[in-house]
Amino acid sequence: MSDPVQDAAARDLRRAAETEAAALPALLIAAEHLANTVQMGGHGRRRAGAGEEFWQYRPAHSGDAARFVDWRRSARSDTQFIREREMQNAQSLHLWVDPANSMRFTGAATGRAARPEKRDRAQVLALALGISALRAGERVGLASPLAPPRPGKAHLLTLAQALTAQSSEADYGTPDLSAVAPQSEVVLISDFLGDPAAIEAALTGVAEHGVKGALLQVLDPAEEDFPFDGRTIFTSMAGAVRFETREAAGLRARYRERLAERRDRLETLAARAGWAFSTHHTGAPAQSALLWLHGALGGAWR
Repeated sequence: MSDPVQDAAARDLRRAAETEAAALPALLIAAEHLANTVQMGGHGRRRAGAGEEFWQYRPAHSGDAARFVDWRRSARSDTQFIREREMQNAQSLHLWVDPANSMRFTGAATGRAARPEKRDRAQVLALALGISALRAGERVGLASPLAPPRPGKAHLLTLAQALTAQSSEADYGTPDLSAVAPQSEVVLISDFLGDPAAIEAALTGVAEHGVKGALLQVLDPAEEDFPFDGRTIFTSMAGAVRFETREAAGLRARYRERLAERRDRLETLAARAGWAFSTHHTGAPAQSALLWLHGALGGAWR
């Protein structure tokens, strides 16, 4: 005779598994579609080496093989010139998407247009960036040990599964950069509304090892505009923090000031480490954020 409790638990587990399995194709499709809107080429290293792109001409030296001489260029002067290509090495790109409860927020109920949760937008951006980097020959993985950097399209499903599997019971997240290798690149995507000291410690720790990258702050427009009036109860996504006010509009100016101070601190922190920083709103097209990430990482790789 079957155990009703075990049967119920098995049904719940199966439903949860089916929900997760259904989410993966949707995430992959969304990320593939977004990645297709932006083209990303190979990343040069700004020095001579193995690669396909022309780098520079230099005068031939004793010991240079004749096959490396560019005779067409040399014919225009009395000096023989060597045509050098730009070095193109595969790099490791580590991704971190904040798994904390604050990233589940969407203020769509306070506005007219439907908007995704911050976590959903962050996951799509991270995976789309990963797709573009893999196409460019880079190795891509997570900043945590869940999915080490690997090359090739076959790695996409692993990345998608690892991104959706991450979860945290905390209200705000702290980056897990334990798997980040020296001289690699990192992208951290979060609302960065938690303790800024924890973000600073994590970033400083990897920057000391030559790691470059970008911080992308993802916010809902309601978190930026603070469109609240009258009696309002503010509750954190995990329920650990609760604040009630009878005049929410009176808090708007101070709230915006504090948010601007937080953004300035993050931007200063990123600049000190040689990283890039930007803010993206879930009400804006995801393509704009992906384009910024491409530009930010292109600058770091060069």
